[in-house]
Amino acid sequence: MRLRKLGASDLEVSEISLGSWLTYSGGVEREQAKACVDAAFDAGINFIDTANVYGRGAAETLLGEALSGRERDSYVLATKVFFPMSDTDRGLSAAQIHKQIDASLQRLRTDHVDLYQCHRYDDQTPLEETMQALTEVVRAGKTRYIGFSEWPVSKVEESLALPGLERWVSSQPQYSMIWRKPEAELIPLCEQEGISQIVWSPLAQGVLTGKYLPGQPAPADSRAASESMSGFIGGFMEDRVLEAVQRLKPIAQAAGLTMVQLALAWVLRQANVASAIVGASRPEQVHANASATGVELSTDTLDAIDEALGDVIMR
Repeated sequence: MRLRKLGASDLEVSEISLGSWLTYSGGVEREQAKACVDAAFDAGINFIDTANVYGRGAAETLLGEALSGRERDSYVLATKVFFPMSDTDRGLSAAQIHKQIDASLQRLRTDHVDLYQCHRYDDQTPLEETMQALTEVVRAGKTRYIGFSEWPVSKVEESLALPGLERWVSSQPQYSMIWRKPEAELIPLCEQEGISQIVWSPLAQGVLTGKYLPGQPAPADSRAASESMSGFIGGFMEDRVLEAVQRLKPIAQAAGLTMVQLALAWVLRQANVASAIVGASRPEQVHANASATGVELSTDTLDAIDEALGDVIMR
C-alpha cells in the first residue's frame, strides 16, 4: 500500500482509506464490520474516516470497539462535525464543536483524532467563530489537524485569510470519473494552499463497478436496492449513465485491470488526491479496493475513459 502526504501536515495516509458512512452506521452487522476493519489493516490501509452523524454515533462506537486493541500510532483516524445529532445539537458553533469533539473521542475510545473535519459549511455561525473553535481543539490536543468537506470555495478562501488560526490540511469532496466538479476551482485552490483531497464516492456509489445494468433492476444485495443506503445514488442510476459505464469494461480489460482498480486509479492519478475513501461490507471488498494502490493509467487509457463516458461526465 502506497502512502501519500496529507497536505501540509506530517501525516502519511494510505492511498485507499476505509470509510464508514453507510456500512458501519447500521447497514452491516457488527462482526462483519469489524472483520472489514481487520482486513483493512491486513491490506496496509492506515487511514479510517468516520463522522459523528453516521448512525448518530453508531459508526464511531463500532470503530472505537474495532480499534481498541491496536496501537494508536498504527492508524490515522478522522471524524467530522456539522449534521444534527439531536433536535438541538447541530452546526459549527464554538459550543457545538467543543461538545461534539468530546463526544466523538469518547465513542472512539481515544484521546485525540488525527483529523477533525467540518462536514459542511454552517451559514448560521460566523466563520471566525468556527475557525477559532477549531484552533482551540487543535491546541488542546484533541485533534492534530483540521479539514473541511464540501465547503463553497469562496468560504475556504475566506477562512484561509483569517490570521493566527489553524489552517486546513484536507478537503473531502465527492470526486470520480463521472463527478468531476472539484477540478474547476477546488483542486487548483487546494494545490496552491497545501491542502490535499480525501475523496468520497470514487466509485460513484458503486456504479463504476459496472454491476448495475441499464434497463435492469438493481441486484437485491446492492446499495441501490437498499432503502437505507441508496439516498445518494439516484443521479448515477440513469440508463444513459449505466450504458456509458458499460463502455468502460473493455477499457479496464485492455489495461489488465478490474473496474474497481480502473476507477480508483483514475482519482489517484490526480497528485492533489491523498486518498480515496471506499466503503466495504465484506473483507474481500476491502482487499479488492486496496489492490488499486500503485496502479498508473496510460494516456491512451485516460483518453479512452473520457471518450466512453462522453456527456455523462458532470463537471
